[in-house]
Amino acid sequence: MILRNIAIIAHVDHGKTTLVDVLLRQSGAFRDNQAVAERAMDSNELERERGITILAKCTSLDWRGARINIVDTPGHADFGGEVERILSMVDGVLLLVDASEGPMPQTKFVTGKALKLGLRPIVVVNKVDKPDSRAYEVQDEVFDLFTALDASDAQLDFPTLFASAKQGWASLEPDSPGADMTAIYQAILDHVPAPETNPDAPFSMLATTLESDPYLGRVLTGRVATGAIRPNAPLKVLDREGGLIEQGRATKLLAFRGLDRVPAEEVRSGDIVAIAGLARGTVSHTLCDPAVETPLPAQPIDPPTLAMLFSVNDSPLAGQDGSKVQSRVIRDRLMAEAEGNVALRVTETVDRDAFEVAGRGELQLGVLIETMRREGFELSISRPRVLYRDEDGRRLEPLEEVTIDVDEAFSGIVVEAMSLRKGKMREMRPSGGGKARLVFHAPSRGMIGYFGEFLTETRGTGIMARAFHGYVPHCGAIPGRRNGVLISNASGASVAYALANLEGRGPLFIGPQVKVYEGMVIGEHARAGDLEVNPLKTKQLTNIRAAGSDEAIRLTPPRRMTLEQAIAYIQDDELVEVTPRSIRLRKRLLDPHARKKAERAGKAEG
Repeated sequence: MILRNIAIIAHVDHGKTTLVDVLLRQSGAFRDNQAVAERAMDSNELERERGITILAKCTSLDWRGARINIVDTPGHADFGGEVERILSMVDGVLLLVDASEGPMPQTKFVTGKALKLGLRPIVVVNKVDKPDSRAYEVQDEVFDLFTALDASDAQLDFPTLFASAKQGWASLEPDSPGADMTAIYQAILDHVPAPETNPDAPFSMLATTLESDPYLGRVLTGRVATGAIRPNAPLKVLDREGGLIEQGRATKLLAFRGLDRVPAEEVRSGDIVAIAGLARGTVSHTLCDPAVETPLPAQPIDPPTLAMLFSVNDSPLAGQDGSKVQSRVIRDRLMAEAEGNVALRVTETVDRDAFEVAGRGELQLGVLIETMRREGFELSISRPRVLYRDEDGRRLEPLEEVTIDVDEAFSGIVVEAMSLRKGKMREMRPSGGGKARLVFHAPSRGMIGYFGEFLTETRGTGIMARAFHGYVPHCGAIPGRRNGVLISNASGASVAYALANLEGRGPLFIGPQVKVYEGMVIGEHARAGDLEVNPLKTKQLTNIRAAGSDEAIRLTPPRRMTLEQAIAYIQDDELVEVTPRSIRLRKRLLDPHARKKAERAGKAEG
């Protein structure tokens, strides 16, 4: 059977998952009357809510006697750990680029890794039906990008297709819509090489993804490098250095057919398979026949750049919302996550009630926290901090390439804000339609928490994309939050009368009849410095009748923060309390005397 393995690379929201939907539907993977959710590959609940791909997923389709295995990869650099592993499973890439936005940083990030592996790309310029489409200009920009990434002559001689995944067609010219996706199927067969097979050698496979199944246990997915395997075949697992991890059996083989995984009686080299039955094998390990002694080469993973502390929730309201509050349960969950997600690193702290979780960025860690919250966990989360490197006695910090598309009227305010965060402009050019594209190199430290402010400054019209660029010497001090916070000095339920009197002090984060406790942050102080306030104060009653009836209290709606906004807002002496129902801000030390003592100690050390 003709076999092709291909990955789809694209920036966030360039239509990648929609394209896979159309390819599956037109190949007959779905019945005409089959009920299939829109963006079927985004099966994770958070993926659907956020409109992004978080987990790499495999699917397969049959077209004119050929089987095409497709891997839908994440488009966000925070999930780049997924991308790097996936590229080792495929023989070609379909690079999807928006016809108006052109190549974006995440496109550059993943494409660079694909080109280094020697994979030849097929370029699909998508959304050519948009009014601001500039298909041929984008094609030229892709060529320039490949040149900048040191692509070989063969890689620069790439085929280009023009498509509208939403309308379900692709063609060789942007102005002449095709009837369907035949042009893409044909391009994959013509330009992606067949996988190299070695059917006579003993079985070997590099594990590229790991998941946990409630019925099958640990399931490892990868491409069979050599030989063939049948159910119940004996296996051993080798690490990257060739050390023996475990020996076992392949209790179940699962092949990808459409969106389903179906049991297989035999899988041969070149095909992608999921194997169940192993207890300790994980990502980047080699699964092989007992006769094999040498592991398959595994791609090194880019290091984490950001870390947060996940600690036990010790607030007075702990345990009222969630069922998973003990440090042991939190530790087991984090270790299980780190096992399958090699871009995460989890380390225990000295007191064993907190765990440092390091990852690629705020979004990746935010998704993990949100997932745990929905599973019933209660956590206290610290402010993110960047991970420094020491080389030759110099302190180096991670640098990001930040690409911003914004209306020209807002470009001045964005440039000013980025310069405050030590961002250096690398490029500024008009991108058509009254918009400008700005490219900066900025330290990761300065970008923490900027996205919400950026949306406010550009009135929701700006688009920002970030990608890890490298390490540079420390860029100097970056100004933090200028305002202090309003801290509750009492525990109980907030009172409307008290909140009405506090509104003059600054915007509030809570409304009336909300549970509060001493040390909880309930609002932002209009000035620098923190202020302790009483949100429980009630009106004093007297036996003298008022001349006029009391006016109804009207409160300004409180400022509600998302999880990412809350994490970006807090300072080093504050925490975000995350429960299944609530997101609260609090001081790390709840007792006011302990806070003052710590503040004096900090000043004495400084």
